[in-house]
Amino acid sequence: MGDPIHVAVTRTVKPGCEAAFEDAIRAFFVTSMGEISTLGAQLLRPLPGRNDRTYGILRSFASEKERDAFYASEHFRRWEETVGPLVEEGYSRRSLHGLEAFFERTGSERPPPRWKMAVLTWLGVWPTVYFVSAGVAGLLQGWSRWAATGVVTLLVVLVLAWGVMPLMTRCFRPWLSNPAAAETASE
Repeated sequence: MGDPIHVAVTRTVKPGCEAAFEDAIRAFFVTSMGEISTLGAQLLRPLPGRNDRTYGILRSFASEKERDAFYASEHFRRWEETVGPLVEEGYSRRSLHGLEAFFERTGSERPPPRWKMAVLTWLGVWPTVYFVSAGVAGLLQGWSRWAATGVVTLLVVLVLAWGVMPLMTRCFRPWLSNPAAAETASE
């Protein structure tokens, strides 16, 4: 099986409908977990104290085929009918690719602060660049600097996307989700 597919959805809830929306989405999460393709779903609430009614939903699927089947299903169509009166018209839905997908919610009320994502990415990039560069240096002798850099960066991105970052986010999940850690750093 390949890497999971992550989809980010944002919906703006009508004023006064926040509690009803949260109840409805929780019920939908429970019933949709019976769908074979659904690996998980998380609700991202607006930040407290802000006049914002935009919610985020992160849903993971086993494959693109499973994702497409879910969004074309009767179950999802019924959900859209249920939630329609509670939300403003229109919403965004996009697949997450690259590093952004590694930092999916980790169980806390908020996603990790950007500074934590930056530190963890740097901790993954630094040794990856070092070892990939050292590993292919002999093979790239005589290449132009521009072409050699292109090959090294391509290999680094592949190693990060399919090896280093999934492992690092699993290993550092408690730190990423720790709300007590200095949350005052700029996000």
